[in-house]
Amino acid sequence: MAYNIDLEARIDKLITRLGDITKKRMFGGLGYLMNGNMCFGVYQEYLILRTSPERTAELLRGDDTKPFDITGRPMKGWVMVSPDAVETEDRLLAMLQIGVSYAATLPAK
Repeated sequence: MAYNIDLEARIDKLITRLGDITKKRMFGGLGYLMNGNMCFGVYQEYLILRTSPERTAELLRGDDTKPFDITGRPMKGWVMVSPDAVETEDRLLAMLQIGVSYAATLPAK
């Protein structure tokens, strides 16, 4: 299944502000990694975002997010963010920073 290439292009313009991030094709979409740990990605039309379980619960209270579930079992610490929630550069950057902040707490792989 295709993924949102416009979102990919928008992310690619912003990642230089976020540190040493690499991009990798995975799960029919894209993953962006910091120190070998995935921090965010693109799946179908969604931004997928990795964060702490506590922050995940907080984000899931919003109307523009849902659990990251592509197998029938939601992934803990991950949310899918609708395109409407990241329409502007500032909103997209803020979401990406959530994933980067969490990935920075993980040991390098």
